[in-house]
Amino acid sequence: MSTQTLHARTKPYARDSYWKSWWCVLSTTFILGVAVAGTLPRLPLIWRMASSILAGLLLVRLFVIYHDQQHRAILPRSRLAKVFMRLLGICIICPSAIWRSSHDYHHSHNCKLRSANIGSFPIMTLEQYRQTPAGGRVLYLFMRHPLTILFGYLTVFLFGMVILPFFNSPRKNFDSVPAFLLHVAVATLLVVYFGWLGLVLTLLLPFSLAGALGAYLFYAQHNFPGVILKDNKGWTFEGAALESSSYLKTNPVMAWFTANIGYHHIHHINHLVPFYRLPELYRDIPELRQARTTSLHPLEVLRCLRLKVWCVETQRMVGVRGL
Repeated sequence: MSTQTLHARTKPYARDSYWKSWWCVLSTTFILGVAVAGTLPRLPLIWRMASSILAGLLLVRLFVIYHDQQHRAILPRSRLAKVFMRLLGICIICPSAIWRSSHDYHHSHNCKLRSANIGSFPIMTLEQYRQTPAGGRVLYLFMRHPLTILFGYLTVFLFGMVILPFFNSPRKNFDSVPAFLLHVAVATLLVVYFGWLGLVLTLLLPFSLAGALGAYLFYAQHNFPGVILKDNKGWTFEGAALESSSYLKTNPVMAWFTANIGYHHIHHINHLVPFYRLPELYRDIPELRQARTTSLHPLEVLRCLRLKVWCVETQRMVGVRGL
C-alpha cells in the first residue's frame, strides 16, 4: 500500500471537533490549576506532594494538546486558541517559534540518517561514531545519556527549547525571552512567599517530572529496538511512520495523561488527526496495527536507553560498549 493511499484513508479522521477540543484544553487547564493550588501551604505535606506529581502529569497532557494545536490538528481556525497556545508555550518553556520550526522539520525528515538530529535526539552511524574525535563522542553520548533525559526539564526544555535557540537566532526566537523571564520570576516569587519547599513542590517537581517523561517520550518515539533508519534515497513517509516511529503501549490512565501520544506512528502518517481520534484510527485500519512497539515498562525503557548508534551492516541500533 502506498503512503498516499494510507494517508488518504486517515483523512476522514482528520476532523477537529470544536467543542470537544476546547473541552480538552479548558478542562485540563482547570485541573492543572487546581493541582498547582494544592501544592501551596495549609495542606498536609502528603497532599501537597500528590498535587505536585499530578501537576507534572497534567503538564505532559497539556503539552501534547499544545503540540496538536501547533500542528493545526485541533482548533485550526480559532484566533483565541492561537493566542492561548502561544501564551501556553511561553508558560511551559516551549515557545511556539522554536517548537514549530524544529518539529515541522522533524516531520519532513523523520529518521533520515543525514538529518535526524533536528527536532529529535541525534543519531550517528557506527562508522561516524568511530571516526568522530573523543570530544565529539562525549558530547554525542551526553545528548543521548539517560541522565540528560531524566533532567529533561533543564537539558531538553529550558536549555534546548529556550536558551540555546535564542542565542542562535535572537530575532527569530525572541519569545524565548519572556519564557525564561517568566520562569525566573515565578521561581523567585515562590521562594519569597512560600519558601524553598514551595519552589520545589509548585515548580521544580512538576516541571522535572513533565520534563523527564516528555524527554523520554521524544526519545522512545524514534529510538527503540527494531527501528529502521534510512538515508535520503530509501526514505518514504510510510516507512518513517510504520518502521521508524513507535507505537508506545500504555494503560488507559497514562494514555489520558499523555494524550495518546503513544500512537506516534499514526501521528506521522497524518499529523492533522486530533489526539482523541488516534485510538479510533488504530482500531479501524489494520495496517496501523503493524507498527513497531515499545512501552513504559522498566525493562523496555532500559532496552531503548541502551541504543546509541545505527549499524549500517546489521541494519539496527546498537550500543557502543567495547568500541
